[in-house]
Amino acid sequence: MLDRADLDVEDLLKIILALVIVYIVVNLLFDLIEFALAPLLGPLTNLIGLVIVVLIVLYFLDYI
Repeated sequence: MLDRADLDVEDLLKIILALVIVYIVVNLLFDLIEFALAPLLGPLTNLIGLVIVVLIVLYFLDYI
């Protein structure tokens, strides 16, 4: 079983980089289709970021 202290700084930076890339891609996708579905997708942009953060926290707590 891996301890959390065994996680290297480089691995944490890779995780953060991946999250930033995912967030940018999601924002770009929402921006591209926003003109057609603006009333529906407006509130969802913050929820997508929140879902990503919750999934990572659940992963670190070994619930996933």
